[in-house]
Amino acid sequence: MERGPAPSAVRLSLLGGFSLTVGDEPLSVPPSSERVLAFVALSCNGAVPRALVAGTLWPDRPEHCAFANLRSALSRLQHSGRAALDVTNATVRLARDVGVDFHRARSLAHLVLDGRTAAADAGLGAATVLALSADLLPGWYEDWVLLEADSWRDLRTHALERLSAEFLAAGRFAEAVTAAHAAVCAAPLRASSQASLIRAHLAEGNTSDAAQSFERYERRLRAETGLRPAPRLRRLVRESPGSRPR
Repeated sequence: MERGPAPSAVRLSLLGGFSLTVGDEPLSVPPSSERVLAFVALSCNGAVPRALVAGTLWPDRPEHCAFANLRSALSRLQHSGRAALDVTNATVRLARDVGVDFHRARSLAHLVLDGRTAAADAGLGAATVLALSADLLPGWYEDWVLLEADSWRDLRTHALERLSAEFLAAGRFAEAVTAAHAAVCAAPLRASSQASLIRAHLAEGNTSDAAQSFERYERRLRAETGLRPAPRLRRLVRESPGSRPR
């Protein structure tokens, strides 16, 4: 009898886009099956009632049609892809040892924000910044994705700002700039992220880069919201040698 791959060989990626890999082989997954896998992965670490999956993913369909769509989505997963799920008559859950990049990155963000271990002691560096730099399922616009994506953006932005501050304190200026850049990319209009980037540039002695970052932020903030930067952010740049924003 053919056997599926070991559960530990199954990796589900939700950051930067959807992918399912079994062993070293990326699988082609139908869109409806992608949505089921993503929803179950984002819902919780336990079993998700089939009624909740069907009702959320097909909210405009009658109940019997939504359940039929769920059955179809599950059946369209290839045999190896089914290794990612444990399915019963009542529930759907991720198989026990499926690796999910979002789960790992979220745990990493909480580790950074916990504050009990310094970044250097925890071995955090460029790989940590990279893990916190990707959006959750970009291009997916359903409410259940957008809510989780907004929450993830807030969490990782806080973590990246914290990392930048810790790198600065340790004299790791290049990593501080990289972390702050990632925070700004995640939330371009967020004043605290811009402040992290400006501080990192100034710590390196790059006053022109700090001034340019402020000016780009000022233009974008005014264009998109009609607002002006907070005075404390302007002072941060103005009081540095060689930078004189208006």
